[in-house]
Amino acid sequence: MRTAPTILHLDMDAFYASAEQAAKPSLRGKAVVVGGLGPRGVVATASYEARVFGVHSAMPMAQARRLAPNAAYLVPRFGFYRQISEQVMGLLRALSPLVEPLSLDEAFVDLEAGGVAWDEESARLVGVGLRADIRSVTGLTGSVGLAASKMLAKIASEQAKPDGLVVIRPGTERALLGPLPVRTLPGVGPATGDHLRRAGITTVDEIAEAGEDELVRLLGKAHGQALYAMALARDERPVVAEREAKSVSVEDTYDVDIHDRVRVGLEVQRLADRCVRRLRDAGLSGRTIVLKVRRYDFSTLTRSETLRGPTDDPAVVREAAARLLESVDTTGGVRLLGVGVSGLADYTQEDLFAQAHLAAGEPAAGEQPEAEATAVPSAEEPAVPAEPVWRAGQDVRHTDHGHGWVQGSGLGRVTIRFETPDSGPGRVRTFRTDDPGLEPADPLPLVPRRPEAAETRSTPGARGA
Repeated sequence: MRTAPTILHLDMDAFYASAEQAAKPSLRGKAVVVGGLGPRGVVATASYEARVFGVHSAMPMAQARRLAPNAAYLVPRFGFYRQISEQVMGLLRALSPLVEPLSLDEAFVDLEAGGVAWDEESARLVGVGLRADIRSVTGLTGSVGLAASKMLAKIASEQAKPDGLVVIRPGTERALLGPLPVRTLPGVGPATGDHLRRAGITTVDEIAEAGEDELVRLLGKAHGQALYAMALARDERPVVAEREAKSVSVEDTYDVDIHDRVRVGLEVQRLADRCVRRLRDAGLSGRTIVLKVRRYDFSTLTRSETLRGPTDDPAVVREAAARLLESVDTTGGVRLLGVGVSGLADYTQEDLFAQAHLAAGEPAAGEQPEAEATAVPSAEEPAVPAEPVWRAGQDVRHTDHGHGWVQGSGLGRVTIRFETPDSGPGRVRTFRTDDPGLEPADPLPLVPRRPEAAETRSTPGARGA
């Protein structure tokens, strides 16, 4: 393990909820919950104001509403969050070539590899500058942990929340870890935590005292050895710049169980198409098609089929998913469906055939001359609704009142609050859902113009500069 705290872990504070508060002045300082708003929705993120009432991520939305009935409940806007994430990741990549994103709002950075930090003081300066840059560029806050290993840097950023910075000095790791609960360590989830608790092990110190042999007996060789090493603050995992995707998948949870077998089949076809779009957007293809079905009694079944070669053909994925569905009994009702593709590659079997045809100056199989190609709408695509569907939190624009967002809708009416990130709390107005002056809009940037100073403030210079 290294001798200086030059591994940085960044975790944006209550990211989705904080982004919504920054975009909507009337929600600042108030409880905000982001997630699925249907009867079976779950909380994606809760603002710190909502957490006071006990609301937390992965909680059923119905329970959150009981705990915080006066909070603002909004649907996620992932495209908006992704834009902000790209700004943040750009700041991290300016520090080092070794940036390991874990999600839209979380990443490790090897500062030593970037030449921007080599001891505790230089690392702390980078952390301070990064937090300032994030606030300047995005208007949001992030918490930073600095340590000599990835495990400790992540623990430090958790201790820094919200909007703080914690450095774990080399040599102090064991004293810091000792009294912490076992769930603090990576890989210790609820099941492992309960298993250890039944064995009388509740803190990291008690893991170290139990010894490696006892942990192997309790948890198995791989898990037991890894957990014992972490309890002794040993973590040699490097920061990896590229995390290879293992699969691409999509899934939907339905507010009401689906009993109609035809409807189930159509949903699987729709999910297969969405999965292929994601696959193509990532420039990937895959050999193994996976179907996931969660039934009315919460039992979850998965079925898979491996093809002879990788594909990104929607027809092939749809047909494979349909074959897999034939082996699943859905008569009692289905509450969740998912389609995924694994065994990923950056080429398809069809590509190889296409390259051979092109080399011979021939069109690939199935390819039409441009003038003859026609777009045929799929009969499985849902019909366009007669009236627009307005979702809580959605960005809109009105010809007379400008930019706003949906507070709620129902009974043929939609309530809009007209405000922008740089305005004060705006006025609320109600319209008919089919008002011709109302239309969906793109999110506005949280910070209109990026300050030039943010370009360089995070990089104090190479070692010895």
